[in-house]
Amino acid sequence: MNITIVGTGYVGLVSGACLASVGHNITCVDIREEIVNNLNKGIPHIYENGLEDLLTEVIKNDNFRATTDLYKALDNSNIVIVAVGTPSQNGKIDLSQIKTVCTQIGEYIKSNNKFISVIIKSTVIPTTTDTFVKNIIEKSSGKKLGEFGLGMNPEFLKEGDAINDFIYPDRVVIGFEDETTKHILEEIYSPWNCSKMYVNTRTAEMIKYTNNTLLACIISINNELANIATEIGNIDYNNVIDGVISDKRWSPTIDGKTITPTIASYFTPGAGFGGSCFPKDVQAIRTQGETLGLKMLVTNAVLEINDNQPKQVINSLIKKFGNLNDKRALLLGLSFKPETDDIRESSALKILDLLLKEEVKVIAHDPLAIEHTKKIFKNSNLEFTQTWISEISNVDLIIIGTNWSEYKNLKDHLSILKKQNIVLFDTKRLFEVNEMNEIDYLTFGYFKNNG
Repeated sequence: MNITIVGTGYVGLVSGACLASVGHNITCVDIREEIVNNLNKGIPHIYENGLEDLLTEVIKNDNFRATTDLYKALDNSNIVIVAVGTPSQNGKIDLSQIKTVCTQIGEYIKSNNKFISVIIKSTVIPTTTDTFVKNIIEKSSGKKLGEFGLGMNPEFLKEGDAINDFIYPDRVVIGFEDETTKHILEEIYSPWNCSKMYVNTRTAEMIKYTNNTLLACIISINNELANIATEIGNIDYNNVIDGVISDKRWSPTIDGKTITPTIASYFTPGAGFGGSCFPKDVQAIRTQGETLGLKMLVTNAVLEINDNQPKQVINSLIKKFGNLNDKRALLLGLSFKPETDDIRESSALKILDLLLKEEVKVIAHDPLAIEHTKKIFKNSNLEFTQTWISEISNVDLIIIGTNWSEYKNLKDHLSILKKQNIVLFDTKRLFEVNEMNEIDYLTFGYFKNNG
C-alpha cells in the first residue's frame, strides 16, 4: 500500500521504516529540509537501536522516501498517518501541530475527488479524533465524514526497543469511524498475526492513556512504599516485591511452571518515570478529567510522587554527608533510560539540577546523551567525561542515573570505593544489595542500620 506519514519523530520514523520493511511504500513528510535530505541518504536524526540499518534496507528496496511536500505525497496515496508531536503545555495537551497538519490535509481533500483516510497515530486525549480532528477536516475541506475516512491507531513503542515493539507487537488497536478506514487499517496490518482490537477512535485513544497511566501508577506507588522501607531501615524492598510477585494473581502457574510477568520490572523502585510519554500523558489525562469536573486524586498523587522522587536522592546524601557543598560527584547516565539519547523528563537530569543547586561539583557521563545535555546545562561546576572509569578515584560519591549495562563494570572497581570511602547511590537498582556489602551503598528501598 502507498502510505503517507506526517512526522519523523520516534513514532513517525520508526513506524514508517517498519511498515516499509513488510512491503508498504512509505513517504514520510517533514517540513525540515535538512532532515528530509538526510533521511533520503539513510541518515536518521534520532537514535534508536537498529533504525539506521533498517532505514538503509528499506531505501535500498525503494519502499521508503522522505519529502517536504505533503501534497505531492498525498498525490501518490489515499492513506495519511499523522504522527506529529503532542507535547504538554502547563499540564495540558498541545494539539497545535495536529491542527496545522489536519487543516492542510483538509485543504488537499477539498481540491481532490479521491477518498483519503486520515489516521491519527499521535497520542491524543479521548474525543480528539472524532471531534477536534473531524471538525477541522470538515471545515477546511467542505466535506463530511464519509467523504473522507477517519481512524486512530495508537502506538505502544518503548524507546530503545521501538523497532522490536513494532515488528512483534502484543496487539494492534484499530480505531475507526468508517468502514472504509477499518478495512484500510486491516490491510495495513495484514502481515501481522497478533491480536487485533476493533474499536471506535475515542476508545483507541483511551486505551493508550489508560495503558500509560496504569504503568506510571505502578511506578509511583512502588516508589512511595520503597521510601517507607528506606526510612524504617534493614528492609530490602526488592525482597518485598519478590514476596508480592509470588502471589499467583501476579505469577500464575502453568503446566507446573511459575510464570513471572514482565510487568514485575515496573515494581523496581527508582528516581521516577521520565521520557516523552508517561509524564505528559498522565498530565494530559489528569487535566482532561479535571476539565470534566473530576478531582483526579490518584493521577495527581502519581505526578506528585514522581516529582518528589529525585529529591529523595539529595535528602539521603545530605543525611550521609551533612553538607554537600564542594563535594565531587560522578553522575553515570543522563538519558531517561538506556539505549536512547532522549533526555526528556529524565530523572537523572533532575538529580543533576538538584546537585548543582547544592553546589556539588559534578562530572557526568552518558554513552549517547552528553551533547543534548550540554545544550541545557551551563554551569561552572559541571564537566563531562567520555572515560568515566578514570574519574572514579577523583570523587566523593557516585550516582547511577541511568541503567546502561556498561555501568555494571563498576563492580570491578569496588576496591577503590572501599579504600577511599566513596559513596555509591544506585538510583536504578543496577546491583543487588548483597553485592555491595563492602562499600557505602545507597539505593531506593534499602537502608542498613542497627535499629
